[in-house]
Amino acid sequence: MDKIQMHTPLVEMDGDEMTRILWQAIKETLLLPFVDLKCDYYDLGLPHRDETNDQVTVDAARAIQKYGVGVKCATITPNAQRVEEYGLKQMWKSPNGTIRAILDGTVFRTPVVVDGIRPSVSTWKKPITIARHAYGDIYKNSELYVDGTAKAELAVTYPDGREERRLIHDFAGPGVLMGMHNTDASIESFARSCFTYALSVGQDLWFSTKDTISKTYDHRFKDIFAELYESEYRAAFENAGISYFYTLIDDAVARVIRSEGGFIWACKNYDGDVMSDMVATAFGSLAMMTSVLVSPDGKYEYEAAHGTVTRHYYRHLKGEPTSTNSVATIFAWSGALRKRAELDGLEDLRAFADRLEAATIRTIEEGVMTGDLYALSALPDKKRVDSLPFLREVAARLAK
Repeated sequence: MDKIQMHTPLVEMDGDEMTRILWQAIKETLLLPFVDLKCDYYDLGLPHRDETNDQVTVDAARAIQKYGVGVKCATITPNAQRVEEYGLKQMWKSPNGTIRAILDGTVFRTPVVVDGIRPSVSTWKKPITIARHAYGDIYKNSELYVDGTAKAELAVTYPDGREERRLIHDFAGPGVLMGMHNTDASIESFARSCFTYALSVGQDLWFSTKDTISKTYDHRFKDIFAELYESEYRAAFENAGISYFYTLIDDAVARVIRSEGGFIWACKNYDGDVMSDMVATAFGSLAMMTSVLVSPDGKYEYEAAHGTVTRHYYRHLKGEPTSTNSVATIFAWSGALRKRAELDGLEDLRAFADRLEAATIRTIEEGVMTGDLYALSALPDKKRVDSLPFLREVAARLAK
């Protein structure tokens, strides 16, 4: 059988622990037998990031800017325990944070829905995509512990010497203090990515903040979205038969729970972090949550929404069997291949990406699944399999 050809390479970013093991297995079992893969490879495993002083992460992000599409394995963001475990030079930053900052992207996370895995919310019939602003707010904050009586102020100094000050709190005793920010440029970039993505998938876009309480900070998000929609996107949305809708975050949560799904929910950074995990869990499993980072200038980075599955990795090192769900990682590859195919006009590659996803879903719906899904599935006839046998089951259906 002739392999499907590629014209432009994908930026491939390898990762850590159990997901690194599955990454190679997915390539060998599901991709290389069918596709003549062209990849610009970067090893983002923690040891190599340490060797390169994390320059490899920056290089990978620059490569995505060059080639347009990347696919990333889950990686470790080290804490103090990991610094000691791996003998690191320092506590390196999150690779995802570095890549997001360079691409100035928005993260869109969507669950993979399969028959037999019923959402915890009975009204949900279609996937809900979370669009998370990936810059600023609490993730780029400054914090202080106030150890006694003190006056805390918010101060801004302009180049011409002007100052603006606001009282935060008169502390009568110990407490904590936090300052955070965002920029008009980043908020506008977030809004453009959301509007563009909604048009590309033909789904309604919801956006929520708490502007009634945060009358400057959150209200700025609301205003920028509204101004952009009216000036640049309303006509395109109306022509596509989709809508843009703004509401308060608490009202949005209530509406989401009552909905049947099938829309994009845009959230600020912290809200999106929390709500994406909530949606993933309610749909069944974080290992079934796909993730794509989209930049305003049309660059794409695909990955699974979960971590490196450390517990399974330690069992793997002991030679013990694991039943690790690889669906989101498979869909990261299929999503990247499909986007590469769209950009390069390769219909056979696009069709392969569709077939890969269909074979994965069919495997589960025919009762073959990893342990996490086995515990959730309502199918009457089901079989629990380990990590690599699951991939072989998908490959058998893909080859038909």
